[in-house]
Amino acid sequence: MADDKSKRDFRDRGLVSGDEEYEVAHFARKFQLTIPEVRELIAKHGNDRDTLEREAKALAGR
Repeated sequence: MADDKSKRDFRDRGLVSGDEEYEVAHFARKFQLTIPEVRELIAKHGNDRDTLEREAKALAGR
């Protein structure tokens, strides 16, 4: 039986939660950054995933 498409969860996949250690660690591994660097990016640019990925690529490219 197919999933009920009308039932949606509350999570927003477009955001990175700075409060969740596993999300910060995953983001850090993905872009070869340290956890403090990721937390600094979140503090500076907010938690929008697209913005953070763009800034992380720029930071990793330096």
